[in-house]
Amino acid sequence: MTGTLINIIAVLLGGAIGSFLGNRLPAKIQETVMHGLGLLTLVIGVDMALGSANILIPMFSVLLGGMLGELLRMDDGLNWLGRKAEERWGSRLGQGKVAGWSVTRAFVTSSLIFCVGPMTILGSIQDGLLGDYNLLAIKSTLDGFAAIAFAASLGPGVLLSGVTVGLVQGGLAGLAMLAGSALGEVSRQTPWVVELTATGGILILGIGLTLLDLKKVRVANLLPAIAIAPGIVWALQGLGMGG
Repeated sequence: MTGTLINIIAVLLGGAIGSFLGNRLPAKIQETVMHGLGLLTLVIGVDMALGSANILIPMFSVLLGGMLGELLRMDDGLNWLGRKAEERWGSRLGQGKVAGWSVTRAFVTSSLIFCVGPMTILGSIQDGLLGDYNLLAIKSTLDGFAAIAFAASLGPGVLLSGVTVGLVQGGLAGLAMLAGSALGEVSRQTPWVVELTATGGILILGIGLTLLDLKKVRVANLLPAIAIAPGIVWALQGLGMGG
């Protein structure tokens, strides 16, 4: 759960700084920092993807996962939630208006952004399954800077999203720990973990491209690939074709 704790601290620290700075944080600083983090995210994604022992597994996982995600319209669903949140709370107030509504708007908006996405899912799985919190540490840095910007514009309600981060990521990490116990001894070299990580790296690349404003990839629609990759490995092992 180390990664989740780091993430909570980052959100709280970023929210506190943003609340203090208000709208005084220059937009160019925010943009440059986010682009730097985007480059780092690309490096992390490439490193993860190149760890595959059989690149065909991540390839088919992404292809099948993308088709399934598009059929389920996962990206559309997440965007719908965001629009509904903004329609429900965002249009009713500006900064400094009714305190209760301001806190709610900041809480809902930041919670959706911090807790929905491949980094949340893959990072929590790695943290719970392997004790590897590197990906969540990267996500924590992203969330920390995002929290500064959100709190500066939406108010201190962003701080409350730390609770959501704890519940969602902590829950996913806990489930991963239970799954790991049921699956027996698991390490970074376990074949299905290797391919899950490599497939996740491809999705992380999509996030990096988006952060750099190079291409908006519907990464949410690729999320099923993370579940498909281990399934392919287990199927191949059952057929005597895997390690």
